[in-house]
Parts: sequence; C-alpha cells; structure tokens
Amino acid sequence: MTDSAIIAIAAAFAIAVSTIGPALGQGKTAAAAMEGIARQPEAAKDIRSTLIISMALMEALTIYGLLIAFMLVAKV
Repeated sequence: MTDSAIIAIAAAFAIAVSTIGPALGQGKTAAAAMEGIARQPEAAKDIRSTLIISMALMEALTIYGLLIAFMLVAKV
C-alpha cells in the first residue's frame, strides 16, 4: 500500500469511529428525554433545554473526528 492509501483509510476510520459513538449516545439521550417528558409533561421545557445542550456536546465529538479526517486528507 502506498502512503496516500494508508492516510485515506485512516481518515475513513477517524470519521467512522467518531460518528458511531456519539450517534449511539444521542439515540440513548433522546430516548431518555422522551421517556422523561412522557412521565412528567410539565417538565418538558427543562428536559428539552438540557437535551439540546447535551446533544450539542456530543455532536462536538463528531466534528473533532471530521477535523482530524480533513487534516489527514490534506497530507495526501
């Protein structure tokens, strides 16, 4: 394999790993929030705002993986 092929595979792996973890976390978080809203509809506003903040923090992990992939591809 050439160096550029190895770097391309590393970039693809960085995207895959950094997407799978936050995706699973976001699914669990959304499910827990919907369950919480179903149990206490009066707390929906508080749960929703906390959900949005936690989703944004999880999405940052995916963006870091994308940044690493861009840095690796720039070396090709």
